[in-house]
Amino acid sequence: MGDSFGSAWWQGYATRLRRIAAARPRDPLALMPLDETLAALGRTAETYEGLRSVPVDGVVGSLARADDFDRLFRPRNRALRARWRAIADAVGELPPVRLVRLGDMYFVEDGHHRIALARARGAETVLAEVRSVCTVAWAMRCLTLADLPSKRAERMFLERVPLADADRTDLWLDDPADWFRLADSAEAWGFRQTLRGRVLRDRAELARAWWHEEVRPVVERMRNREMGAAPREIAVYVSYGLDHV
Repeated sequence: MGDSFGSAWWQGYATRLRRIAAARPRDPLALMPLDETLAALGRTAETYEGLRSVPVDGVVGSLARADDFDRLFRPRNRALRARWRAIADAVGELPPVRLVRLGDMYFVEDGHHRIALARARGAETVLAEVRSVCTVAWAMRCLTLADLPSKRAERMFLERVPLADADRTDLWLDDPADWFRLADSAEAWGFRQTLRGRVLRDRAELARAWWHEEVRPVVERMRNREMGAAPREIAVYVSYGLDHV
């Protein structure tokens, strides 16, 4: 399947993603914008989680004010001084902030200054109203803007090879091209299975069978050989197994 039009197109798309990432170096302390992050990860569903305590260091993004604060919610705009001072001097309990959760990441919908003050005062948690947005690719707290091209490629891989939620939370590859190679490999594995007379009813069944019958055994073999394999199974498979199956 490596000589198909689809394979060639995906490889070209991966090259474009790498060029975009290289041409736009990103500040690792930049606050994550929700719209750009969702565009990369892919939205699937939304639920309301209600009022609860949230870890302050998990709040790493914003719906609309990514240029006003950095990732540690230190102000980048001097015009924020008066608002900061007013909230810092407020008497009584401040209202809960409003946050949007993607995986391990929280984005501020309302309450940027309250989060900033909580950070400055060393608070570990903050009271928040939370709505959760489920995504195709998992949102890890460590994500930066520089990671989004690879996460976009991961989302496109998962649309082709829809692994179960339990198998996708620890996925990570740095090079977008690896995700497209991986999708081609999974589909080729499934095609070989059908040639042997096996029935794979849909892409979810193919993904489940490929992961547990192909990827996991290869990873275990590589680890048993003490080849210094990376902690994430998918990275082990790409590094040591993809070219030998």
